[in-house]
Amino acid sequence: MPLLKFPRFQLPPSPAALACIALAFVLPGLAGHDPWKSHDALGIGVVWQMALSGDPIVPRIADLAWLGDPPFYHWIATALGWLLQPVLEFHAGARLASGVFMLTALWLLHVAARDWSLGEERSATTSAGAPLLLLGSVGLIVHAHEALPELPSLAALCGGLAVLPHAARRPVAAGILFGASLGFGFLSSLWLAPAALGIAVIAAHFVCDEWRTRKALPFLLSAFIVAAAISATWPIALALRSGDLFNAWWKISVQPHGAPLVNLKYFFSTLSWFAWPAWPLALWAGWALRGRVRDPRIFVPAVAILVMLAGLAFWGPPVDVNMIPLLGPLAFIASQGIPTLRRGAAAALDWFAVVTFACCAVLVWLGYFAMLSGMPARIAANLARAAPGFAAQFQLLPMLAALLLALGWAYVVFFTAPAPIRSVLRWAAGIVLLWGTVAMLWMPWVDHQKSYRSVALALRASIPPSSGCVAARSLGVPQAAALHYHAGIRTRAYDPLKPRACPFLIVQGSPQFETDAPGEGWVKLADVGRPGDRAETQRLYRLKK
Repeated sequence: MPLLKFPRFQLPPSPAALACIALAFVLPGLAGHDPWKSHDALGIGVVWQMALSGDPIVPRIADLAWLGDPPFYHWIATALGWLLQPVLEFHAGARLASGVFMLTALWLLHVAARDWSLGEERSATTSAGAPLLLLGSVGLIVHAHEALPELPSLAALCGGLAVLPHAARRPVAAGILFGASLGFGFLSSLWLAPAALGIAVIAAHFVCDEWRTRKALPFLLSAFIVAAAISATWPIALALRSGDLFNAWWKISVQPHGAPLVNLKYFFSTLSWFAWPAWPLALWAGWALRGRVRDPRIFVPAVAILVMLAGLAFWGPPVDVNMIPLLGPLAFIASQGIPTLRRGAAAALDWFAVVTFACCAVLVWLGYFAMLSGMPARIAANLARAAPGFAAQFQLLPMLAALLLALGWAYVVFFTAPAPIRSVLRWAAGIVLLWGTVAMLWMPWVDHQKSYRSVALALRASIPPSSGCVAARSLGVPQAAALHYHAGIRTRAYDPLKPRACPFLIVQGSPQFETDAPGEGWVKLADVGRPGDRAETQRLYRLKK
């Protein structure tokens, strides 16, 4: 009997295959878990308060104005959370905004690399390689599935790159779309990312011969007008609402956070794993195409990356999510180097991807069986110790989905012909396999540890309905957002000058030591923390009558 033969996976991957890979990465993990510390809880906290208050102008967490990010992401997430409440929990529906922006970024980057490639013979490879490199970035494994304003900023920069191929042919239309990309990027997160891309494009019109034409002025002028108009909408609305809030936002936006050298060291060290494997391929592309450095396809993303890194080093703060928008131009320029990738380098990345993700997937499945059966005993004991009180339950559909991911990964590994892009494809497929398997099999275990739902409900049960105000001392903003979302607990800052202003007080501290108790006159009502969390606990005190 002849053996069953499967057709080979065609390279470069078709747009349909890329869409399947993108969906397999983006969809798992958007729903099925509570808000997690810290970025996810912050985002959901703002969205929840916006839905309750109906105020789209001033982002808030409970009663605290949260002006660190403009509200474009929160507007979309609030709308999705409200519309999907009949079928999904609010936080799950709101978090779908992250999936929408992530898929948009992947599609726009595909368009940019297809239309702006260094030659038609390279466009099929680069248009597939760019979204695969973005999807395969290690730093996005979890962050792509959190409520992050940096994700629409990433999509905006990818949109800007997708428009630039048309700047010389249709300057006004391209300028309007490019300006809209920068404007929505400004309304999403840090202003540094759209500013860096704008500076790179302006510089390219002076450096790159291809763009030094009479059409440059209408492109730049229309882009500037549209970008300024869109960017100014929310700050103007905020200023009209409250001059004090506008001044606070402006101070947060322009004030540097941290020392520049310390920030630079943090971002470079974090980028080494956060943007893997895009950054080594980007360096190779820069070297292989060094003779074309004045080509806008190389010049614009390279300058945008350098300006963004310089801006992050100067302004900070040193937080890894601030590098998410940088991944768009980095993946774009890295994709330009795929066709020239040496066979040895491609084989090394190929081998590393297959071995690494195969081992990781086996360990994830082994842990899953240990949670269900208690065997191997040592692995089951370690997992139980990390999540006290968790009882695993077998669920058929998630297990079948995880098996389907494993079969899809095996097909890509064993039925793909050698080619430079194969290593990038296998790496991205490994990321999909690892994240999807964890999301399908381990998500209840992870959520048991990371969710603040049990903490919030336990505190709520100890606070009478007519309790008056609740003060908080040393309580983190993500924790305050989670308490408000899960249990409706609104805390106000503890005033040491008026320590008895509120009859109830929540103190966040160490589980081992109670050195921050409010002192005499208070009685402790609850001492709760997340299962297995040895770093923090939330204690509730009541003022003695």
